[in-house]
Amino acid sequence: MKSVLLIGVNNFGFMMARKLNELGHQIMAVDRNESRINAIMQYVTDAQIGDSTSEVFLKTLGVYNYDVCIVAIGGDFQSSLETTSLLKELGAKLVVSRADREVQAKFLLRNGADEVINPEKQIAEWAAIRYTSDHIRDYIKLDDDHAIFEVTVPDGWIGRTIGNIDIRKKYGINILAIRINGQMTLQITPDSELNGDMTLLVFGDRKAIQKCFRI
Repeated sequence: MKSVLLIGVNNFGFMMARKLNELGHQIMAVDRNESRINAIMQYVTDAQIGDSTSEVFLKTLGVYNYDVCIVAIGGDFQSSLETTSLLKELGAKLVVSRADREVQAKFLLRNGADEVINPEKQIAEWAAIRYTSDHIRDYIKLDDDHAIFEVTVPDGWIGRTIGNIDIRKKYGINILAIRINGQMTLQITPDSELNGDMTLLVFGDRKAIQKCFRI
């Protein structure tokens, strides 16, 4: 369990708070808007109405006591930038800030953010890959070169074993797990036989995976 300071309870911040609550973390939510704070109360440990661009206000929160400070402010980049900078100046351990554009990410990183997330960019990239391929069911980018894909079993592999297709030797791709009827299993061996009801969780170089599965 970690302590999280969540600043900005717009749609993104609200969904973030719900997930953090589901994961069992302690959350302090902050927003200028009273109605947003009232709406989020059931999902957070505590909440305050306040201006996060005010150094005086942020000091009262003891930002250095939180494991992570998340700046989820949307639609007001100036406030996001000022808040990010103040958090780091006041001793925040880890500052994660939201950006809507690449130029914003650069400014945030230069002014105190340890990490930057761009929800629209990440979802757009995921959706573009997911919905323009017949094989992909899910996708996680690890870096510019590597990724984890959940893919359907190609027709030519049905009835064959993992050892028989040997994609590790041919493409440098590792099969991490198999999903069958919604259930993920890590219990796979070279003798595991593939069928059309399965999907495969594979890891490797993105270009190798695209070539292997004709993505």
